[in-house]
Amino acid sequence: MKRSFAAARADVKLLFRSLPSAVTALFVVSVVIMNLLANKTIYQSEFLALDGGILISWLTFLCMDIVTKAFGPRAATELSVFAIAVNLGVCLLFALAAAIPTEEDFSAFDSVLGGTWFILVGSTAAFLVSAVVNNFLNRAVGRLFHKNPDGWLAFVTRSYVSTFVGQFVDNFVFASLTFMVFAPIFWDGFSWTPTQCFTCSLIGAAAELVTEAVFSPIGYRVLRQWEKDGVGEEYRRRNGI
Repeated sequence: MKRSFAAARADVKLLFRSLPSAVTALFVVSVVIMNLLANKTIYQSEFLALDGGILISWLTFLCMDIVTKAFGPRAATELSVFAIAVNLGVCLLFALAAAIPTEEDFSAFDSVLGGTWFILVGSTAAFLVSAVVNNFLNRAVGRLFHKNPDGWLAFVTRSYVSTFVGQFVDNFVFASLTFMVFAPIFWDGFSWTPTQCFTCSLIGAAAELVTEAVFSPIGYRVLRQWEKDGVGEEYRRRNGI
């Protein structure tokens, strides 16, 4: 059923009152850091390209998986939109700081924090699409576990499937926009082929999934503790979750 604007606004306010502040902070910070680390390529070959974002992306997707399980995919998506807004604000501040003229040479600082506008557009669009895919796929997979939906097997299955697909979508949308749409125009004709975009996205998603798998037991323990403490009960009652 379609919600009114007032009801949607009340839901969002209740969500941010109900979410543990540590998870909200970690998620938002991970999104901002992931955007910064993406400026450095740590490995590149014909079939694989990994940037520094892989060091923190596992936390971003693990937080989304935890919030989706506890509060639902809509809540996780709303949290993702909030993180995107914060990241855009941070990027704006960085760009302003980089644009301020100085007597000393801060070109290295400016080149990193100033960023490139079309990379920011590509990464923002990619994360938004992948967040929606990850969150709603996570719930869909979880619904397949009728006997023990809160067990370890259900958690890792829904988390790993949604993370792999979500990371692939994130990588592919970013690579396609950046290296097939913008780069040929603004980087002197440099571009990737669709095959390169697909292959790098697929292998990159597999590498990122392995990283999250290492830390998934922490996410499961957090969820079980939330259940014991009754975290989010008011939100779930209001939304019939």
